Amino acid sequence: MPCVLAVDDEPPALREIAHLLSADDRVDRVLTATEGAGALRLLEQEDVDIVFLDIRMPGLSGLDLARVLARFRRPPAVVFVTAYENHAVDAFDVQAVDYVMKPYRPARLSAALGRALEHIEGVASPGSEDPPDESIPVELAGVTRFVRRSEIRYVTAQGDYARLHTSDGSHLLRAPLAALEERWADAGFVRIHRSHLVSLQHVEEIRVDGGRYTVVVGGQGLTVSRRHTRELRDLLVKRASR
Repeated sequence: MPCVLAVDDEPPALREIAHLLSADDRVDRVLTATEGAGALRLLEQEDVDIVFLDIRMPGLSGLDLARVLARFRRPPAVVFVTAYENHAVDAFDVQAVDYVMKPYRPARLSAALGRALEHIEGVASPGSEDPPDESIPVELAGVTRFVRRSEIRYVTAQGDYARLHTSDGSHLLRAPLAALEERWADAGFVRIHRSHLVSLQHVEEIRVDGGRYTVVVGGQGLTVSRRHTRELRDLLVKRASR
């Protein structure tokens, strides 16, 4: 069972999250810290699996601490718990597994814990075929919402941004396509064109016409460039043989 560290500079908020996590049967121990430097000292002394982090703290911010944790030999899973929604994209950049907005309901915190547990189990079992799902923060009309990676059918490049296409529309993310290609390769996303990244699990059909390949995803036909055709064919054959 995991050891969890909660970090928040506001004592009432810290007591609340520590109480909820301690009451969860999936958690072994809960440690607490009121600032980033104290959290680092605990992390040097204890084997911590999951860190629940506030973002705005005096001294070392939650984002700064997450960047330090990312350099650990075995980084803990990071969940941000904050009252500020405008850091969701930064949280994605440091590969946080979830982003919980204050005030939250206990069920929301429990769901975030579940995602963190899925993440550390996936890291502990690198040979597993199904990596843990991921929550992607996107903004729509000034409101941050979350899209599950498993819901994304394909991604198109838009300069320094990427547009995520799901069954209920599209969402703009501040991330280059190349970064998503590398980060989501183990989740079954493959580059088929300099402008397209597709989820193999959502591919409905493959058409071949005169040696040119087209994949159909969500009813949308996407051209496969010649340089990516062989890689796509090999991946599909490998997937079909499992």
